[in-house]
Amino acid sequence: MRLDHQKLAKVISHLLTPLALCIMSIHVMAADCSAKSGTQTVPLLELYTSEGCSSCPPADKWLSGLKLDASKVVALAFHVDYWDYIGWKDKFSKSEFSDRQRRVAALSGAGFVYTPQFIFNGKDFRGWDGSRLNQAVEINLKQPARTHLTLDATNQANDEILIKATARAVKTNDAANNLTKDLKHADIFIAIYENRLVSQVSAGENNGRELKHDYVVREFLGAYQFNHKNEFAKNITLKSGWQGHNAGAVIFVQDARNGQILQSLQLPFCN
Repeated sequence: MRLDHQKLAKVISHLLTPLALCIMSIHVMAADCSAKSGTQTVPLLELYTSEGCSSCPPADKWLSGLKLDASKVVALAFHVDYWDYIGWKDKFSKSEFSDRQRRVAALSGAGFVYTPQFIFNGKDFRGWDGSRLNQAVEINLKQPARTHLTLDATNQANDEILIKATARAVKTNDAANNLTKDLKHADIFIAIYENRLVSQVSAGENNGRELKHDYVVREFLGAYQFNHKNEFAKNITLKSGWQGHNAGAVIFVQDARNGQILQSLQLPFCN
């Protein structure tokens, strides 16, 4: 039997078109990702570190090795700049991170800043240990959420990433005026972080070492506040260059009076 090539081509075209549309749909969906907070309060673990500090690499390694579940605890590593003068400038450090550490330390009970310093849910966390951290996380997760957070990230055609962040009050059994009072003193922060960073240090206390970092804060935005409806919304555009990186965004709400974390949420970027 002779095959009519034109008819065969049409049949194949009809078969492939839905498949092509399906593949295209999957690709578009893969470029968009989102996260939302749940009914529990997820704590925040902050590391203040520096590539110019000889005692910091073990803390960096410990944090990377935790393999944290973002639904239970969110991690961020802030590289401070006050050790840059001793021979090696940490390319991830910023003075604003040092300023944040000083403010947090004043509220945390530490009384002074040092590196490496871990802050868990606004409190100084010394003698960092995995079992102690797990215990602290489980205790914190028993607290009902007072704020609801969302993060959405969309890869744009021009290689930019559009991030949409929202926060709103969660109705609880507490009196409404108490919740409003708490959020009146709440600060909202958004961090862009990056994983799998490597540095070859050629000077200073870590001269000759290869240092690896995760959860490194590259951009830090805030403090923002809730509006009169106890709501917050912010759109952020990351310029081209972020797509394909092992990175993501974090939003967290912090009580400015005592440093307590009211809620935190992490969203890894979809590639």
